[in-house]
Amino acid sequence: MLCVNGRIELTRMRFGDTVQGSEYTCDRLVDETEAAVSVGTRQLCVREGTNARSFDRGRENLRHAAQIVVGEEKFRELVEGDGKNVLRLSVDEQLELDWSASQCKTQTPDGGETTRVYVSADGVLVPTTTQSEKNKRRATVLKKRKDLPGEKRKKLKPLGRVKKGSDQRYKQIYLTIFYDQDQKHRLVGVTCKKVKGLKRLLKTDAARVHLRAAQERLGMVDGAVCLRNNLDTLSLNEVLLDFYHGSEHVGEAAAKTLGAETQAGKQWLAKVLHTLRHEGYEPFFQQLLDWRAPLRGAKRKTADELISYIASRKEMIIYEQCDPRGWDVGSGPMESMCGVTTDRIKGRGRRWDLENAEAMMGLEGLYQSTGLWDRYWQMQLIHQN
Repeated sequence: MLCVNGRIELTRMRFGDTVQGSEYTCDRLVDETEAAVSVGTRQLCVREGTNARSFDRGRENLRHAAQIVVGEEKFRELVEGDGKNVLRLSVDEQLELDWSASQCKTQTPDGGETTRVYVSADGVLVPTTTQSEKNKRRATVLKKRKDLPGEKRKKLKPLGRVKKGSDQRYKQIYLTIFYDQDQKHRLVGVTCKKVKGLKRLLKTDAARVHLRAAQERLGMVDGAVCLRNNLDTLSLNEVLLDFYHGSEHVGEAAAKTLGAETQAGKQWLAKVLHTLRHEGYEPFFQQLLDWRAPLRGAKRKTADELISYIASRKEMIIYEQCDPRGWDVGSGPMESMCGVTTDRIKGRGRRWDLENAEAMMGLEGLYQSTGLWDRYWQMQLIHQN
């Protein structure tokens, strides 16, 4: 048995009839234990596997730090296996939170108290292994086997079937986050099941945090239509367009029509963004129309695209109401999660099966979710015992 103190060998003398053999419960227990990996070892593997640049580096770190020797393939299987287990338990709502929306209390600007929960979702692209890359890898392995001496080839185990590869170099994985004003309570979700999977994840996690118990329920997205549509399935008071994404669109249009470094462009951008942030949709939209009027050709087209983008998100642009109510106008926590959950996934030469990338991101999401990391390992310890 492999545990945090190293490998433990269990032996026992067996007696049995030469004709009928023998069968003892203790024998089966010893056999099962020999093939097991303790919960403590699994947790150490997950910690090193998610923090290191590669599984091989994580395995080496584990050997030096804890004197635990694990093969690279076994190490990878342990880490990704726990990631998939985390996702399964989350979908089945077996990972119970020790907080709910009713506990997400915050002070209002007028000195009162309310409960407030923010909900956000976003998609990230992760590098995946294509079918052609898998075929190339298998051909390389077969050639290496063929070049081995005959005696060594006979000892090799047969290769398993090649798992189906991706049809694209990059695939999208969706992230969700539920959090309170101070971010002391946070739940991060991950799914690679496209838009329908995102909708299911949002509804599941909304139920887990008892979202309806919050007096103020606010959505925050970057403006993508599919994200807005999915948030609309929840019982939210408002869904806001992330101010910084909106201002980026305005800034890009200003650079194309007035020049990024010109004084006129800088002054106009500062003016309209102040209006957007503090005066409301109507005066801001009127300023866009005034800016568009003298433009022609490609610049007019740029202006039309921005105006169309803003007009289709009118209900999401209520920033002038945010300060009086103490609401955020940006989706900083969501942007942060997009970075930390993909830190292990992205990098030079890294390619993943989509479900394995999802599993690794699920482990980071578990760590970032309030109280769930310890809860998960406690559950595993109880289950093993």
